[in-house]
Amino acid sequence: MVDGPTGSTVPRRQLGRYLRELRGGARLTVKAAARALEWSEAKMWRIETGQTSLRSHDVEAMCNVYGAAPDFTEALMGLAKETKARGWWHAYGDAIPEGFDLFIGLEEAASEVDWYESELIPGLLQTEDYARTIIRRGKPDEDAEEVDRRVDLRIARQVLLTRTTAPVRLQVVVNEAVLRRCVGGNKVMAKQLRHLLDVGSLPNVTVRVVPFSAGLHLGVMAGPFQVLRFPTNRDGSASEPDTVYADGYTGDLYLDKPAEVASYDAAFVDIWNNASDDQASQSLISEVAGSYEQG
Repeated sequence: MVDGPTGSTVPRRQLGRYLRELRGGARLTVKAAARALEWSEAKMWRIETGQTSLRSHDVEAMCNVYGAAPDFTEALMGLAKETKARGWWHAYGDAIPEGFDLFIGLEEAASEVDWYESELIPGLLQTEDYARTIIRRGKPDEDAEEVDRRVDLRIARQVLLTRTTAPVRLQVVVNEAVLRRCVGGNKVMAKQLRHLLDVGSLPNVTVRVVPFSAGLHLGVMAGPFQVLRFPTNRDGSASEPDTVYADGYTGDLYLDKPAEVASYDAAFVDIWNNASDDQASQSLISEVAGSYEQG
C-alpha cells in the first residue's frame, strides 16, 4: 500500500535503505530475495526505494531471510509502523534501539544542508571537547565509555565536509548567543570558535552569525532546524524530496511535505538576510574567541 498524500516519506525511505543494506550483507540479489519471499522484483524495488509502506510482519519476513539480528529486526518492525503515519515524530529509545540513529542515514545521503542553530554550535562543526561537554550534560548518568562512543560518532560524521567525493555543501547560521554561551570553560570555547573559523574557510562551508542587533527574525519563532537536499537523478529530478529536520529534547521532527519545507526555506532566507556577511561574521567569531583566550 502506498502512503496517501499526507504521509511522510522519511521513515519508509529509511526503512528501504536498511533493508537494502541487509540484503546486500546477505549477498542476495533482488531476484533471489524476491524468489525467497515469493514476491515480484518490482515489489522489492518499490520497498527498497521507499515507494511503498510495509506491514511489520512483511519486514519480519525479510529480516528472517536476510539473517538480521533480533533487536535489529524489532527496530525495523517498529519503523514499518511509522511508514503509515500522517506525520512522523520519532522519540529516541522508543522503537529504535541505542545507536540506531535514523538521522545519520539522511545526513549521509544529503548533498546540501541549510542549518540554523540558536543555542549550540552545530554538531558537524563541534570540537571533541565541546561535544563531550554537551553529551555529558545531556546524559549525566551515562558511563564514560558510552560518552566516548557518542563523541566518536559525532566527530566521525564530520567527514561529510571533507570527503573527496561530493562533500556536503553546508550553509550555517548561528545566533550570537551560541558564541557567547560558555560551554566547557574558556579554553574549550576558544578552541571551538577557532575551529569554527577553520571549518568555515572550507570552499563548501559558509558560517554566518545573526547578531543580537538584528532584533526579531524568523529563527526566533522557528527554533533550530536543518533543511536537507539530495542529489538529482540523471534526468534532473530529485532523488529524494527535501526534508526538514529539527532535533528536539525528547524526539526528532522530520517534515517533507512541500508546503512545510517551503515554510522553513523562507525562514532560512530571512535568517540569512538578517545575519552579518561572511567577513563581519568571521570578525565577530574571532573577537569572541579572543575574549575567551584572554579570560
